[in-house]
Amino acid sequence: MNITGFPTSSDIYLEVDGKKVAVVQSYAARTSRSSRSVEAFGEDEPVATIPGPRSHVLELTRLYATDEAIRDGINFHDLEDFSLVICKPDRKIIYSGCQWSDIDENGQLGAMVVEKITIVAARRIETAV
Repeated sequence: MNITGFPTSSDIYLEVDGKKVAVVQSYAARTSRSSRSVEAFGEDEPVATIPGPRSHVLELTRLYATDEAIRDGINFHDLEDFSLVICKPDRKIIYSGCQWSDIDENGQLGAMVVEKITIVAARRIETAV
């Protein structure tokens, strides 16, 4: 059994200004969109639907700050406009324009680990590797 190419935590990370600031153990992503029906006079059913804007919400579990980010004094609570990069064997997914909406911490004093962080992304881009 060959597991080469299986994503590891180093394949999921947060990036600020092109610099990796934290690796992520796991994630769950949810994209939603509100669509609208177009109705026509005299019709019993809508004649079309119009797609609305997309919303990307991600829950990240076990974030570890990189050594460089720790030296630079990273504070997860101060992160704004960052990217989440997910490297898969055949493609790379980048969620950009991210802002956090919820942070759950527990652990040892001084440890640069966050248990869970919920983020909202402005964009999702998928590219082939």
